[in-house]
Parts: sequence; structure tokens; C-alpha cells
Amino acid sequence: MGGQMSPFTIYIGKPEKGHHPLHFQADWVTKVRSGAIPPEVMDSITQLQQLAEKNNVSLEDLCVYALGTEEEQRLLEEESSEEGDTELDDSEEEIEEEEAVSDGE
Repeated sequence: MGGQMSPFTIYIGKPEKGHHPLHFQADWVTKVRSGAIPPEVMDSITQLQQLAEKNNVSLEDLCVYALGTEEEQRLLEEESSEEGDTELDDSEEEIEEEEAVSDGE
């Protein structure tokens, strides 16, 4: 297994005071799966927890908001990419047709 990455679901809830929000899950991953949650994930969740506390919102709500806005951004980027791709696809078809004609001569 050394060095392999495997996706798994993490659950965000209200952590006990003094515990990282993923403390028990990180412990489980280590003991049961002989793995570790990547430090950048742990750090990101820590930052979200601090932001939630600072703004007096729940960590769960902040995560939903953060993931939602990231998902919305991804969808917007895909839409604009698809619109741009459509124009490229049309010109690519024209080029392919021209090549087919010139190959036939």
C-alpha cells in the first residue's frame, strides 16, 4: 500500500473541544486502513474550523457553503468551456472537411 492514494468519504460534524474535526476519522484511517488523511486536507479543515468559529457559524454549514461555491464555480467553468468548445468544434469540422476534399484530388 505504501504511497498509494485511495479516496474515501470523510464526515464533518461538531468536534469535541480541543479535537481536530477529523481527529477520530484520522485515527480510524491509521488503525484500520494503515493510511493517513493528507496533511493538506487536515490543514484545510482546521482553517475552515477557525473561520467557522470566528464567524459564529457551524463547521458543517461552512463546509457545505465552501463545497457548494467550489462546485458552482466548476460548473460555471465547464459551461463556459463547453460554449468555447462548440465554436472550436465547428471550425475543426470545417478543417476536416477541407482536408477530405483536398485528399480526394
